[in-house]
Amino acid sequence: QLQLVESGGGLVQPGGSLRLSCAASRFTLGLYAIGWFRQAPGKEREGVSCISNSGAYTNYADSVKGRFTISRDNAKNTLYLQMNSLKPEDTAVYYCAASKIGTLCTFSRYNYWGQGTRVTVSS
Repeated sequence: QLQLVESGGGLVQPGGSLRLSCAASRFTLGLYAIGWFRQAPGKEREGVSCISNSGAYTNYADSVKGRFTISRDNAKNTLYLQMNSLKPEDTAVYYCAASKIGTLCTFSRYNYWGQGTRVTVSS
C-alpha cells in the first residue's frame, strides 16, 4: 500500500524552529507534487505549502510566507518543511500529501495522505 509518514513534530517555544519530514513508501515521490497541510482543533484542514515534482514551483499560504520553507529530496523519497519564527497560531496537526498532477502545485486534488504529526507552539 502507498504510504506517507510524517515525523519531526513536537513542542517548541514561540519564535523557535522545527523541521518536519515526510517519508514516502511504495511509490516514487519524484513523480508527484507534494503538499503540507495542517488542521487545528475545531478548524478545517488548510494548505500550508506545496512543491512540484521537480521543485521548480512552490506555493505558500500567506500566513507562513517568509517563515516556512518547503523542499524535497527525491533520491531519498522524502519531503521537508522547515518552520522558523513559529507562532502559537501555528499549533496544529501537520499532514503531507501527494498529487498525481506533478508539474504544478496547488492545495487541491491530492491523492495520498499521511496520518499527521502534531506541532505545538507554546511557552
